[in-house]
Amino acid sequence: MNIPLIIVICYIILQFGISWYSTRISKASGVLGYLLAGRNLPVILVAVMITGIAVGGASTVGVAEQAYTHGISAGMYNAAWGIAAILVGLIAASRFRKMNITTIPELFERYYGKTGQIIAVIGQVIILMVIISLQYVAGGAILTALLPEFFTFSTGMITTAAVFVGITLIGGYWAAGFSNLINVAVIYIGIIAGIVMSISGAGGFSMITAQLPAGIPWFDPVAGVGWVLVIAWFLVMFPTVFSTQGVVQVSFAAKDAKTAKIGYILGGLLILPIGFLSAIFGIVAAAKFPDLKNASMALPEVVLSFNPWISGITLSGLWAADISTAVGLLLGCATLIIKDIWKVFLQPGISKKQELITSRVIVLVISIVTYILATTVVGILKTLLICLTLTTSYTVILLFSMFLPKLCRKSAAVWTLITGIMLLALWQFVPAIRIVSHPIYLEWPVCIITFLLIYIIDKRPANILPSKF
Repeated sequence: MNIPLIIVICYIILQFGISWYSTRISKASGVLGYLLAGRNLPVILVAVMITGIAVGGASTVGVAEQAYTHGISAGMYNAAWGIAAILVGLIAASRFRKMNITTIPELFERYYGKTGQIIAVIGQVIILMVIISLQYVAGGAILTALLPEFFTFSTGMITTAAVFVGITLIGGYWAAGFSNLINVAVIYIGIIAGIVMSISGAGGFSMITAQLPAGIPWFDPVAGVGWVLVIAWFLVMFPTVFSTQGVVQVSFAAKDAKTAKIGYILGGLLILPIGFLSAIFGIVAAAKFPDLKNASMALPEVVLSFNPWISGITLSGLWAADISTAVGLLLGCATLIIKDIWKVFLQPGISKKQELITSRVIVLVISIVTYILATTVVGILKTLLICLTLTTSYTVILLFSMFLPKLCRKSAAVWTLITGIMLLALWQFVPAIRIVSHPIYLEWPVCIITFLLIYIIDKRPANILPSKF
């Protein structure tokens, strides 16, 4: 009898049970219930949705991998996410909810025209599909590393896909909310149980400290990875939380503006500690297993040294982190396609019943496409950070729209988005422009300058009424 496998199976059964239960709640409000939980999410579900989206494979296994060579400062990756969520809660979440919109491109169409909407939806779909594909990779890696006798990398990816796609297809946004309530609890219980076991198993914290290789600032919150990377994380995470459909959709689904604001702030507070907790696994691995050939095995090596019950709980927590991220993002991507492509260009007169069926079909199609994409992905954290850089252009547009509407021109969104996309493409294919350590250091100034140049060149004001924000 394999106890970790049994615990994981019980977790899967629980997730599908929650999804079936959620259909009872969402059925009454049709497609709005499926895609936005009927705009009725309470504070606690808003908070765990934000937390669940934030805490994925990169936030646990990826952070532990970096902590193996850089120490506790690797946890600043999650700290950046958490602080970004708190800032968005303070300045934008309630505004988004008051606007009563469904997608970010819908807002762009309202204020900048149809062309802005088209470019915005293309960019958002690309961003979300890349991130979703990374969740297959992370989920497959977790199951393969911790249950190698049962899973290959391919079967681990397929199992991961079956669970989060099944949850999404069956229960929609209510299922995402309730499953993340369980997921966040499992994540914290699993990681904390694993930390306690790993420290006690290594002879206590003082013993771990004594065994760590010299010359690395293991417990400095910044020095290990360095200020340049920490600042880059903050510059990437703020636009990610502020303008990525999968994240912002949580505010659209909140019960009201106050709920959205408090939920984001609470979610940010829940996110903050996870990175530092995950980093402890990497530090313990550096002390116990100093000769690992692959640093990505830091967390799995530590977990495999536990007793079966703790291993199973920790494994479920790590896998739950991956599932929780994927469900919210998959629904966000489906919402973009049904609302900004299908209903606008393909079937404007679609009935509510047909829209619900089509939404589920789109979820399935996205799942297949992203699974195929996942088989080509190399380097989870690097791919994720570069992809998320693209959200900067969206954030620049939204910030000007909210706080400096007099500077907004009709073509500002189009040209800012195009510039952001072109800059990222050049970064990938023209090494000569890599004059800084990360593309985010170019994206922010270039997008802001582009927006201001359009203000000078284009004399047509955008259709923005400040009172709407």
